[in-house]
Amino acid sequence: MSKVCQLTGRRPQSGHKVSHSNIKTKRRFEPNLQKKRFYIPEVDKWVTLRVSTKAVRCINKLGIYQYIKRQQKKGLATDIKL
Repeated sequence: MSKVCQLTGRRPQSGHKVSHSNIKTKRRFEPNLQKKRFYIPEVDKWVTLRVSTKAVRCINKLGIYQYIKRQQKKGLATDIKL
């Protein structure tokens, strides 16, 4: 399973691990993804999504239905059927 948020599209970034002696080695910064189940009362349906913690905070603020609609308008979250 890929490390991509289904709502925001966040994916791993690359960068450097910097030691005390300033030696740089490549590393990956993984997004903090959680598998979470959401209830959407507008369509009376449960949905299981793999979302980043940033997306969970936005869902708590806006509501799951509004947030999915907003992301689909931006061109993200296209694989989620309501």
